[in-house]
Amino acid sequence: MSVQNVSQRGVKDLKGVGTALALKLQKLGITQLQDLFFHLPARYQDRTRLSAIAGLMPSIEAVIEAEVQLCDIQMGRRRSLLCRVHDGTGALTLRFFHFNAAQKNQLTKGVRVRCFGEVRPGPGGLEMVHPEYRVLRAGQDEPLEQSLTPIYPLTEGITQSRLRGLIQQALQLLGSQPLEELLPQTELNHRAYPALTDALHFLHQPPVNADQQALLSGTHPAQRRLAFEELLAHNLALRLARTNIQKVGAPALKATGRISRPFLAQLPFQLTDAQLRVAREVARDMNRPVPMLRLVQGDVGSGKTMIAVLAALQSVENGRQAAVMAPTEILAEQHYLNFKSWLEPLGVEVSWLAGKVKGKARVTVLEQIKQGSGQVVVGTHALFQDEVQFKDLAMVVIDEQHRFGVDQRLSLREKGRQDGMIPHQLIMTATPIPRTLAMSAYADLDCSIIDELPPGRTPVMTLAVDDTRRPQIVQRVRQNCQQGKQAYWVCTLIEESEALECQAAETTAIELAQALPDLRIGLVHGRLKPQEKAEIMARFKAHELDLLVATTVIEVGVDVPNASLMIIENPDRLGLSQLHQLRGRVGRGSQESFCVLMYHAPLSRNGRERISVMRETTDGFRIAERDLELRGPGEVLGTRQTGMMQFRIADLQRDADLMEMVHSCASGISTESARALALGRRWISDAEQYAQV
Repeated sequence: MSVQNVSQRGVKDLKGVGTALALKLQKLGITQLQDLFFHLPARYQDRTRLSAIAGLMPSIEAVIEAEVQLCDIQMGRRRSLLCRVHDGTGALTLRFFHFNAAQKNQLTKGVRVRCFGEVRPGPGGLEMVHPEYRVLRAGQDEPLEQSLTPIYPLTEGITQSRLRGLIQQALQLLGSQPLEELLPQTELNHRAYPALTDALHFLHQPPVNADQQALLSGTHPAQRRLAFEELLAHNLALRLARTNIQKVGAPALKATGRISRPFLAQLPFQLTDAQLRVAREVARDMNRPVPMLRLVQGDVGSGKTMIAVLAALQSVENGRQAAVMAPTEILAEQHYLNFKSWLEPLGVEVSWLAGKVKGKARVTVLEQIKQGSGQVVVGTHALFQDEVQFKDLAMVVIDEQHRFGVDQRLSLREKGRQDGMIPHQLIMTATPIPRTLAMSAYADLDCSIIDELPPGRTPVMTLAVDDTRRPQIVQRVRQNCQQGKQAYWVCTLIEESEALECQAAETTAIELAQALPDLRIGLVHGRLKPQEKAEIMARFKAHELDLLVATTVIEVGVDVPNASLMIIENPDRLGLSQLHQLRGRVGRGSQESFCVLMYHAPLSRNGRERISVMRETTDGFRIAERDLELRGPGEVLGTRQTGMMQFRIADLQRDADLMEMVHSCASGISTESARALALGRRWISDAEQYAQV
């Protein structure tokens, strides 16, 4: 049997695995023997040595060998079986809340038992509650475990001993047939990594002298070797996706300047050096006959919209259409109004499509898009509905990409597939992504960073205030608005419930209206219809409202330069990047601006840390790095964006230092080589899907 066949045999090939057990294993992501190899222990227990009862301390796990002195049922609030044992050095109580008559009859006076469990203080001295135990045969010396005992992640219906037995069976099958070594030998030698099969045997059966602290923290060389290989597999899969996309080809769009020069000339400001640099990178990509796949990161207010406009104009200058997609109607409509005011005086037709565009207006817009008279089409998810047909879409801009699923992004691209070519893609985010994370999540994209804010933007002063000072904050809002400025009051998520969040916002709006009867107050939350939200935001932008009470729906893209004060209630409930996004709604004009973080004491350690970081810096990339440390990559990116990033062993935070080496190693491997494809099959359950995107 070949090596590959051993690893890819189904779990039903193992002794004792029928359909019922196979279905339970499937819940753990285990369908093949290979999956068992990579289902690593979460921790280990040391059952390799006996401990004397006299030397036991509370909270430690230990193996003891002792003789039963007495065993009886104790009645009380909770019936239990108590078994008193001694080993010559001291005595201990074994306590069982779940037991049967056979168990009581087995643990009779004079019987010797070997027990393993956690030592706890009890009413009559030290106890073990529900220890694992085995009755020892008279005169027979039973050997202790020869290696550390693995404790695996489980699912309902599977015990530790059952899973250990299955994994031992699977490892025995490797025997003389080690797994295929897919890491380049140079990498193994350079990093002194163990061979794959050796690493797996070690991690499932660590010797007594293994560094348990390193194993627990995931930093043992055997774990690092597996993490490196897994990160490499994901990196290569993303590169393969990029290679396959770029094989398709895209229209080469020459930057003529015919419309972009007049556009730039009419602006009341000049682009920053960073904007000009990124605009040149985008223009150069679009001039090539392969699809642009570029991620533009820019901190809040850095001017990413200008890059989107110039990219769209480069498509229009070549007689082609451009689409701009945003995740919310508020942000999409804001883009539409800006594009319309900038481009229609230059003779460029801008179309608008969202869920609220109904009836005849919708029919008209769909016809504009189909005929090509809608040269730049701005909208929400509505853009990739089946009824939307573009005449010649050549450029797609996706704002706040982490709000969209990968499948949504791909479906919009497919609308531009024509004559064997697909559109260029520009992806923008105002959520700075730490470099190590970007190297993992976006290995298929070129990255550009707008690392400079436009002149005239004033840094926002951030204050932290206990909510016992709420009346003073309310007065601060009154003074701010009486001076002709505007303010936000943000109510954050309560117990992960949108309904409760909206309820809190409604209550807050009523209370503020009573406290501030002289102010015009609006309310925006997630349960309002999109049109209602848009209308209230438009009134706020037109300064028909002084104070906007809102949930975090205002996080992205709302641009009201006159708003100079933001109150965020319970900021410790939000991640750092989300707090930074919210703070970015103020300080968009030239006036001094403030963000007040109003917390309820006592704060958790993480809550204190977040507030401290927000007060210390306005640098989005530094904040993103701290957010990654505090919350981890899944939270920072959002589950929809992680897509391929469901790692079995690697941890993007813990293993961040490996990414440079992984990147370098991946650069030397052809994405279509047998090695790369085998790595994908080993580590990525949906590798085939990504190979075909």
